[in-house]
Amino acid sequence: MYDRFIRKSIESWLFKGKIVIIYGARQVGKTTLSKQILDKFGKDSLYLNCEIESVKDELSKAEPARIRSFFGNKKIVVLDEAQSIENIGRILKTFVDEYKDIQIIATGSSSFDLANKINEPLTGRSIDFMLFPLSIGEIIKKDGLSEFKANEEIFFRFGSYPGIYSKRHSQEEMVAEIENIQSHYLYKDILSLENIRKPKILQDLLKLLAFKIGSEASLNELANNLHTSIATIDRYIDLLEKAFIIKKVSAFSRNLRNEINKNFKVYFWDIGLRNMIVRNMNPIDTRDDIGKLFENIFITERIKMSTNMQEFKNYYFWRTYEQKEIDLIEEYAGGLHAFECKYSNHRLSETTKKTFMDTYPGSSLELVTKDNYLDFLI
Repeated sequence: MYDRFIRKSIESWLFKGKIVIIYGARQVGKTTLSKQILDKFGKDSLYLNCEIESVKDELSKAEPARIRSFFGNKKIVVLDEAQSIENIGRILKTFVDEYKDIQIIATGSSSFDLANKINEPLTGRSIDFMLFPLSIGEIIKKDGLSEFKANEEIFFRFGSYPGIYSKRHSQEEMVAEIENIQSHYLYKDILSLENIRKPKILQDLLKLLAFKIGSEASLNELANNLHTSIATIDRYIDLLEKAFIIKKVSAFSRNLRNEINKNFKVYFWDIGLRNMIVRNMNPIDTRDDIGKLFENIFITERIKMSTNMQEFKNYYFWRTYEQKEIDLIEEYAGGLHAFECKYSNHRLSETTKKTFMDTYPGSSLELVTKDNYLDFLI
């Protein structure tokens, strides 16, 4: 079982008068993590699956005394998939105001729904955390660097959903498990919780974005390709982000008139899921998209690492109309920290480096390759 780095931060917020909310896609390990936290409290803990009808019935009644009786004398309670409970935010607000001594952890796989139902009623009463598929740092901490390197191709091809990477079945079994996640979980929250009138456009958009990882996109371009409106594309991308499928990265522009500032790039939180969407699970040495995979993995792993450490940064890419470009810029602590991804050991363009450093003096710029990328992720 992998130790999730975010757990220490979550545990530091227990019994401080806040409801802890853990967001994350289905199958990333929210249930396992919450049960790990409960294990420390033994008989004083209670786990409830809010998708079970009997639990729904009990928790849907916004009577603090009745809910308190349902919890018994437990000190800490996990409400798994809490978005399944109607008016859960109002119910928890009423309960936590009455019983401040009971710690509640609520998990949810759809931030757009859980946030609407919880965050507004619980203003000032909750603290939020994000759980991703396994990070490289979490894998290396448990398995060791040498074992990760031995299984590096599995990570690049099949991703890091815990139930897939931790078992490392045969290729056929891993493909079947990823396909199961795509078929049964990928669209579940969006299609069931949002009024999606054109699900085929949503699916076509996701496939188009999967082919475009590492490449710039615009709402107008995507709308034209899918023969729909810019508003529809904008809404669907927002939903895909809030369902923890993709990460949108905007262009960075502060000084130059010739800097791109309206386009964006999209990356997938799990590269195995992306590979399944484009139906390419082939070995690395036979692929023509390895550079895109490498860029996607590095950028999402940097974001995972910072989020797990509770370091809050802004993320961008940078390009000029003269095609000088940098894949990732992290903005934090008043500075810019840039990374250019090259899977093979190519040199960083000196003109690109000079233009960027002259425009943003005091910044840092690193070349990231297959030989050194782990140095930036551990």
